[in-house]
Amino acid sequence: MNNDWKARYERAISITQEAGRLALGYFDRGITVEWKKDHTPVTQADREAEQHLRSKLLQAFPNDGFLGEESGEHTGSSGYRWIIDPIDGTRSFVRNVPLWATLVGLEYRGEPLAGVCYLPALEQTYHALRGEGAFRGDRRIRVSDVDALNESVLFYTSLTWFMKAGKRDVFLDLVGQTQSQRGYGDFYGHILVAQGSGEIMVEHGVHAWDVAALIPIVEEAGGQFTDWDGIRTMHRPDVVATNGRLHGVALRLLGET
Repeated sequence: MNNDWKARYERAISITQEAGRLALGYFDRGITVEWKKDHTPVTQADREAEQHLRSKLLQAFPNDGFLGEESGEHTGSSGYRWIIDPIDGTRSFVRNVPLWATLVGLEYRGEPLAGVCYLPALEQTYHALRGEGAFRGDRRIRVSDVDALNESVLFYTSLTWFMKAGKRDVFLDLVGQTQSQRGYGDFYGHILVAQGSGEIMVEHGVHAWDVAALIPIVEEAGGQFTDWDGIRTMHRPDVVATNGRLHGVALRLLGET
């Protein structure tokens, strides 16, 4: 294992857990919610958790870059960049739903390298490093072997995002061809695919900080992550994660007009 990778990966796990526990201190306590210009919620918990991540990661690796949902970008010189979301699932957080996570992704020269996804309210940590596999805690996880669409489970965030994207009928066609569907949105659908609890997670309206940590986890679990055109990227609002076996058929259906 590359020593630079290992050092960053191991520190990322512990720092992500610290930030998540900080946010957990505000959970289910009637925290004040503010609304940003893009109509998404933000709280003091988001800001403090991000500040903790930024401070600790750049203290440990001062030449690395950093991109955070709340604090923007810091340019580094090492080729490494941390891409973080202090609370992915803030809408769940502010409604006292425990399905939210602190996400920390690491890329090197634009290539996703490692990801940590910590669920403080459930005390679960998902993590992966390129070439080393994906894990929930100490247990290795793997995508399912389901290869028939009508036997698959589909995850999604919200129908309204597909309506805004002009893909309502396309999404409903995909729904109609899968066995069952669950609205486990945000990060959660992706890690459920990674651990084999479903086969397809489809989203619209995401940013790099929403998915940077999830790409290595999905891929190291044996899955596939792309935009709806089949391009492996974190810089498009339309993404789909699958167990790999159903990726082609999902892309075909999502590409219909």
